[in-house]
Amino acid sequence: MTSNIAFLDDAVGEYLAAHTTPPTPIEQRLIDLTQTMAGASMQIGHPQARFMALLARIMRPQVVVEIGTFTGYSALVVAQELDASATLIACDISDEWTSIGRPYWAEAGVADRIDVRIGAASESLAALPADMVVDLAFIDADKTGYLGYIEQLIPHMNDRTVVLVDNVLWDGKIVDDSDQSADTVALRDFNREVLANPSIDVALLPVGDGLSMITLAR
Repeated sequence: MTSNIAFLDDAVGEYLAAHTTPPTPIEQRLIDLTQTMAGASMQIGHPQARFMALLARIMRPQVVVEIGTFTGYSALVVAQELDASATLIACDISDEWTSIGRPYWAEAGVADRIDVRIGAASESLAALPADMVVDLAFIDADKTGYLGYIEQLIPHMNDRTVVLVDNVLWDGKIVDDSDQSADTVALRDFNREVLANPSIDVALLPVGDGLSMITLAR
């Protein structure tokens, strides 16, 4: 069992994972299946998933938005913490990937809490009712789209909303100036712009591949 923190010392990463509540059997089967597939590296590590689950348990959100669902592991762990009346809107471009998670959601009894919306996330966000408050959001999709996604989410935030943004340390490449790839540059721009935005507060946490926690500024 590993932490999925590439820039962390392996021994520390293993200790971190070993001292975090492990995945449930359903979660572990979905993790194992995903790890056999192309793109497996897109799956978050279980310590990050447990952090998100505990945050959802504490917050008790009614509306959760996930941008980038992949095979559905993060949606599964969060949905299991939601009240029956809550909804997790799962935005992804791939019906093939999201369909992998559906049997696991059903087995866990949370399929009715997950509303999958296939298509460009920007369009799914634009389709949200103007007066909808998003209590919790998770952004883990195309890195060049991150700034646009947070800008679309801000009008749906209130003073208790939390937005989590994944991969903001990007395997440590975020501080490697020789890396000028589109995704790395986009993540640098995102980190700089959210910090400079006076309407929001941000804490960049060394969780997973770097996780920014964003709220409205006081």
